Amino acid sequence: MSEAVRPHITLVAPIYNEIDNIDPFFREVIPVLESMNRPFEIVAIDDGSSDGSYEKLKAVHAADPRVKVIRFRANFGQTAAFAAGFDKAAGDIIITIDSDLQNDPADIPAMIAKLEAEELDIVAGWRHDRQDAFVNRKLPSMIANKIISSTTKVHLHDYGCSLKVFHREVIKNIRLYGEMHRFIPAVASWMGVRVAEMRVNHRPRVAGTSKYGIGRTVRVILDLMTVKFLLTYSTRPIQIFGLGGLVSGGMGTLLGIWLTIDKFVFGAAIGGRPALLLSVLLILVGVQLISMGLLAELQARTYHESQGKAIYVVRDTLE
Repeated sequence: MSEAVRPHITLVAPIYNEIDNIDPFFREVIPVLESMNRPFEIVAIDDGSSDGSYEKLKAVHAADPRVKVIRFRANFGQTAAFAAGFDKAAGDIIITIDSDLQNDPADIPAMIAKLEAEELDIVAGWRHDRQDAFVNRKLPSMIANKIISSTTKVHLHDYGCSLKVFHREVIKNIRLYGEMHRFIPAVASWMGVRVAEMRVNHRPRVAGTSKYGIGRTVRVILDLMTVKFLLTYSTRPIQIFGLGGLVSGGMGTLLGIWLTIDKFVFGAAIGGRPALLLSVLLILVGVQLISMGLLAELQARTYHESQGKAIYVVRDTLE
């Protein structure tokens, strides 16, 4: 491929200590991309590997300059690797895939065909016959997928499958942090994207060791809370903090009014009653929550205005 030809497809592949899988991975994925007869590039991200993976990647790049390599100074995680790949990607269609050979590159042409034929924005892989241990991999994933789908209202069977296909404009409007790469379809939903799933082949790992365990579920749940807040309240945080503040302050005020009536009308002693302290506490919490909401509103405006970041996304314009 001429260097002057802009790639139509970019494949992003994070790599962390996968020295035994690198050569087989590229032997599989490059012919698949070549079979589509479109200019392509592969962006491989070495996420701080310590097993010689980078030397393997250097050799692959030397043999085929369509393979570009980004090397991290340390292990920053899969989300950071995807973010670096997206920043580097030049293609109109961007594919994400794991490099451990469990995702099958042969599924890529069908996923791209579905993306284009049905005018979709994202096609997500669904490992319907997942070849992983049930207790520490499949069961936590099933539970997490149910929680994520019900929380974000973007219903997918398999958020954890790295094999996904995106239109470029979806990715360039997203910034990733934490473990949020798995939430890309949900995070992108504020743009009104059209998402579909496709069953893909999933293969057992034959070399290397898995980098994921059941302990990752906690981090995923915490990031889910962030995603839910960003999707629902990022441009109007006063509505969540203010609502809590009004409820708390209102209850405290009503309780205070009742105590005041009880003292001055019925002559009851209220100085040592726990209800008085509760009333004061509820009012103070209400004031704090409303104050937090107002500060969050200022931060939201600073966030959008300092970046020139719009609160909407235009799909088409007819002029």
